[in-house]
Amino acid sequence: MTNAYITLGSNDIERSRSYYGPVMDALGATMTMEIPDRALCYKMPDGFRIWVTKPYNEEEAAAGNGQTAGLYAADTKRVDAAYAAALSNGGSDEGAPGPRPLYGPEFYGGYARDPDGNKMSFITFRKDA
Repeated sequence: MTNAYITLGSNDIERSRSYYGPVMDALGATMTMEIPDRALCYKMPDGFRIWVTKPYNEEEAAAGNGQTAGLYAADTKRVDAAYAAALSNGGSDEGAPGPRPLYGPEFYGGYARDPDGNKMSFITFRKDA
């Protein structure tokens, strides 16, 4: 089990719940904590945590240029499902799921942005590559 986490900023926690609930479900993650109108915490199957929260300093959340949260999926079906859930729940396309030979022969990923503009990849490593 890992104690590592990533925090993604949100300006609207309810909108984020609508987006992240189906995406995290597709990745096999569960919600472990909620602070009403402030934060959501999801636990990935390996123990990694994803916090979606309003900024502590009370300023607007803003996506970082060049930053991508890589979220591991157990297999290509989960990558595809997470990507589809992202686009169906307010996310935008940043690259459809598929092999990415630039990152190695086994790398398979799909890319999306959440409603606040945070970029994420859903990735796995194909054993058949």
